[in-house]
Amino acid sequence: MAHDPTRRMLITALAGLTLANVPLASAATGTPNVQGNSPILVAYFSRSGNTRVIAGVVHRSLKTDLFEIEPATPYPKDYFQTVEQAKNERSRGTKPTLKNRVADIERYETVYLGFPIWGTSVPPVVQTFLSNHNLAGKLLIPFITHGGYGKGDSEDILANLAPAARREKPLVLECDQERRTTETVTSWLDTIRS
Repeated sequence: MAHDPTRRMLITALAGLTLANVPLASAATGTPNVQGNSPILVAYFSRSGNTRVIAGVVHRSLKTDLFEIEPATPYPKDYFQTVEQAKNERSRGTKPTLKNRVADIERYETVYLGFPIWGTSVPPVVQTFLSNHNLAGKLLIPFITHGGYGKGDSEDILANLAPAARREKPLVLECDQERRTTETVTSWLDTIRS
């Protein structure tokens, strides 16, 4: 991959940010804990933290409300078990139940939707979010992280599950540390075991 100084600056800036003090969805009500009445919502799903960092930057920069998309039953902590579970969900066409919902989604004019690409597609839990929330008439602005496979079929999925939303061109950012780290460690272990 060619050296891209702008990309490196962005990743470096994002790496220093966290969401530790950002209010998320209330487990009891599923509605965002709002410090104001922003017409903008950032909804995101993140497994390894890359998408969470971007969500935090958007949230703080635009003073939005924030909602973390979570399955009722968490995905496994192990990367490969998660990959396998997501693959099974896709092949069976099952969508996991959400832990919470945005109860007042109708009040938002704009929804920034963040997610990683899993198996060249939108994670099943994000598809559940889209199926369970009416985004008709809203401006949908995706931000997508991936491990080298690009945005996959995400635009088709978004068009199918939020057909009446207006969509902006997504931010698509390669953030493949988890996959690359796993492959590097596995290769290293293979040399030791040989």
